[in-house]
Amino acid sequence: MQDILPEKNEGYGTREYWDQRYSQESEDESFDWFKTYADIAPILRELIPNKEAKILMLGCGNSKLSEDMYEDGYKSIVNTDYSAILIEKMKHKHAELRPEMEWHEMDVRDLQFDARSFDVAIDKGTMDAMMTAKGDVWDPPEEVVQSCTKEVDEVLRVLRRNDGIFIYLTFGQPHFRRRYLTRPGTNLEIRELGDSFHYYLYIVRFDQNAT
Repeated sequence: MQDILPEKNEGYGTREYWDQRYSQESEDESFDWFKTYADIAPILRELIPNKEAKILMLGCGNSKLSEDMYEDGYKSIVNTDYSAILIEKMKHKHAELRPEMEWHEMDVRDLQFDARSFDVAIDKGTMDAMMTAKGDVWDPPEEVVQSCTKEVDEVLRVLRRNDGIFIYLTFGQPHFRRRYLTRPGTNLEIRELGDSFHYYLYIVRFDQNAT
């Protein structure tokens, strides 16, 4: 594992690091940031009761989240990652066993999908990787602010307005994350997970009473 860690934390925010990492890993390797699907399945089933929902996985990596959700009945999952190396590996790995899943090389800050085309978007650690640029965590550099803002703007653009939902899992506390997730016309719910070490689940929904 040490061989594939970046020299500095800000490496997590670069395409070059992920391309190099995925080129060294076999197709069958996987890594899940934070929780696995088994840990959060009850919550996701509650938030996504419709197994036919069209789900956008943001920065999928080689996490088993999409695979496990697919096996749990969520067949309409569109996976994106900006590492072309990773996407090609995942396409090949899942082609026969999970033919309904889609895999696209794509930057979460510039989603190439039509507006209002997804029911659900899920981010499990992708935004966190963009926050690793050098700077004060209390006063993040403009690069971080712009990247995180663009991601959320793009997610809200591609979500359906009636019951679309953005689910973001992170270790980031509310005073560091709320600024990016609060938007006019939306409601933000925050759930604290875990005991001694906390994770946070941020849930963004459109306000149906907004004009």
